[in-house]
Amino acid sequence: MSSSRSDSTEVHPEHPPVVPIPQDPFIPRGPLRRLVNLFPAGQFVRYICVGLFNTVFGYCTFAITLFLLDHVVQQRFLYLTVIAASLICTPLNITVAYFGYKIFVFKTRGNYLMEWFKCFGVYGVGMLPGLLAVSAVTRLLQSLIHAHGPELHVAVAAVASHLSGRPLSAIEKMSSGKAMAGYLAGALVQGFTTIFSFVGHKKVTFRTRGPQHLS
Repeated sequence: MSSSRSDSTEVHPEHPPVVPIPQDPFIPRGPLRRLVNLFPAGQFVRYICVGLFNTVFGYCTFAITLFLLDHVVQQRFLYLTVIAASLICTPLNITVAYFGYKIFVFKTRGNYLMEWFKCFGVYGVGMLPGLLAVSAVTRLLQSLIHAHGPELHVAVAAVASHLSGRPLSAIEKMSSGKAMAGYLAGALVQGFTTIFSFVGHKKVTFRTRGPQHLS
């Protein structure tokens, strides 16, 4: 009786179970791996979200500063006015960006003053090319807007027809042929600095030498 029970509980599989061999996913190597490692998925997504806010905030301060300068500087000097507007609003924009990246993206502890100076250094490296670019793009857009002036005026008039008061006067001021180029150039140049600044902040501003990050 006991022997039959032991025989019944004994398992003798005719074929051993087939265990699938795991396939290694594609793992970039060499320079490509180093490039991929610069952009960890979660961290880079957080950076993009904070970067979008910083871009909108930075562009708003640039546009407001440019709008105010347009009242005191002649439009024929717009290619220089955009540089002045960028310089005036830069300290505030960098400070806001620094706290956003520190708190929400890289999550480092302490070391506020040194990181703040490094943040200025990272943006300072790209500042001169950015200022030259915003001036050059402004002049290029001025020529393009002049060539397509009638079409643009029709589009602006359609928007202005739904506005009144100060918003209407602001749109009319910003959309004057030459002034519009400055606002568009500022938006374009500010958008292209996101990737560059991420690498700079990761490698310089918020670089740590140990487990100092917040969880």
